[in-house]
Amino acid sequence: MIRHMLTSALGAGLVAGLFAALLHFALLQPLILAAEGFEIGAAAPADPGAGPAAAASPAAAGHGVAGGADLWRNGLTVAFQILTQVAFALLLVAGFGLARMRGHRVGPRDALLWGIAGFVALQLAPSLGLAPGLPGMPAADLFLRQVWWAGTVAATAAALALLAFGNGPRAVLAAAVLVALPHLIGAPVPDGFGGLAPPELASSFAARVLGVGLAVWAVLGWTAGRLWSAPPA
Repeated sequence: MIRHMLTSALGAGLVAGLFAALLHFALLQPLILAAEGFEIGAAAPADPGAGPAAAASPAAAGHGVAGGADLWRNGLTVAFQILTQVAFALLLVAGFGLARMRGHRVGPRDALLWGIAGFVALQLAPSLGLAPGLPGMPAADLFLRQVWWAGTVAATAAALALLAFGNGPRAVLAAAVLVALPHLIGAPVPDGFGGLAPPELASSFAARVLGVGLAVWAVLGWTAGRLWSAPPA
């Protein structure tokens, strides 16, 4: 069973990691390069009517890497995405194993829901307090942000588990409390607001990060469930 879990996680992580890298290069990296241009003072604000794509052009980014074609940086991005998705896939298939021990069968459709739950716990819920940010944006103390993020992920994951496997109104009430608690405490905030990149660029980046995250988690969950439900070789 352990071997089957590892092969399922590696296969799903590879597929989802390559998909995540593709979406990163197409949707996120142009905005990051544009923000880095503003950060070093090499870019000027784009025409407000031109949208974020104008600010994300290589000319706007203007920091010596034509079109972002830095093979070393791109290679590291692909490797990071694959390693990250393999780690997430290991968490998913470990959950599949625990569910099987409790008598629950996890197929591809069930695993798709597991993937969406992973997105909710690790990205959507924390983003309500700590929105995805571009280079040059102000941020609170890193350690405080990490603590709040970890607490939010743990509380949201526990709430989703209670909703999925708990019984009765007490489980629902406990889940509601767990979901709300980190946000009632409040995420750490920077001393001031502002930033070097235009707000339109920052808002577009935050929206795209969440959209990409949902798509990648869905692919990861479905693929992991497909490999997990297949007979071991």
